[in-house]
Amino acid sequence: MANFLYEARKPAQGHQVAIYSILGFWLFYAVLTTLRSAVAGSFEPEYPPQDELAIRRAVVTALGILVTVGLYFFLRMFENRPLSTRIIAAFLGAIPCAFIISGFNFYIFNIYDPASLFNNPEMREQLKAGNAAFLILEVAISRYFFIACWATLYLAMSFASEVRIAERRASRFAQAAQQAELRSLRYQVNPHFLFNTLNSLSTLVLREKPDEAEAMIMNLSNFYRNSLSGDPLEDVTLEEEVELQRLYLKIEEVRFPKRLRISIDIPEAVADACVPGLILQPLVENAIKYGVSRATRPVTISITAEERQGYLFITVADDGDVIPDDSDKGSGIGLANVRDRLDTRFGVEGHLRTEQPEAGGYKVTVSMPLIHQCPC
Repeated sequence: MANFLYEARKPAQGHQVAIYSILGFWLFYAVLTTLRSAVAGSFEPEYPPQDELAIRRAVVTALGILVTVGLYFFLRMFENRPLSTRIIAAFLGAIPCAFIISGFNFYIFNIYDPASLFNNPEMREQLKAGNAAFLILEVAISRYFFIACWATLYLAMSFASEVRIAERRASRFAQAAQQAELRSLRYQVNPHFLFNTLNSLSTLVLREKPDEAEAMIMNLSNFYRNSLSGDPLEDVTLEEEVELQRLYLKIEEVRFPKRLRISIDIPEAVADACVPGLILQPLVENAIKYGVSRATRPVTISITAEERQGYLFITVADDGDVIPDDSDKGSGIGLANVRDRLDTRFGVEGHLRTEQPEAGGYKVTVSMPLIHQCPC
């Protein structure tokens, strides 16, 4: 958050870029007027000498740079104001700048030592007697548009810089929100799982089965030691995820020793694939709850995985009895959690598909991009 506040206080456009743009504008002015003067001098024999013009033009250019720098610092006073206010300030601030430059230009070229510029005495007298206000106004108008162009460029660069800063800030906030959502969804799994396991443990205690209860407690301890040791934002390998599900199924084997059968088939080629931690837990829990616990016969829970076209497909299925349409099928929190985690982690590339075969049981397949390097 400190970085966000620093960016908000930091000027959108640095001094260096502004100064370079001012120097570039006035260099362009000096080159353009020099070329124009050289062309005019080649056709008019009495045209003032180019070396003297260049010196005076350099003096006017230097003053123009200083005045424009002053305008830059003036615009900086409106850095955090709305863009419309800054535009108005830029165009109004350019007015006195244009007149200062024009007045100085008139003095340098028409008042200060005109003899060195004009060999014709009549021309010198004509310039002295001329309408100075009109000449200053005429030059001020052209200089105003010149300075306004620089101010427009500066505002454009400043606004573009502010947009980039806002985009970076929004990206960081979005990333922080995504991480918070991932943590929230990840932590939803543990309380739900613990609640179910404690219910099973309570049942064993009520049935006076201390050995089975002790085995369940040990497996529960191992499960939480492994599941809580990692960062909830980091992926785990598919092999590690399946091993956690083995521990969980061992806990449930104590509860359903005669009804629970386990089948796990994870090819070695995808064993190191990266998956979100505990992404399979709600699916295995559902298989126990709606497949094994409702059946009176052995039910097999299978976990399989395969690679297809650069994607990892993991299936959790059971061959339990057909669930009647009017029976309690739960609130769907587990499936919703998995779907939300896939969407948050992988976007449109993460999918969850469910299938209820006519012969009975339930099948859930999750798919995600196949990634072989986990940060774990």
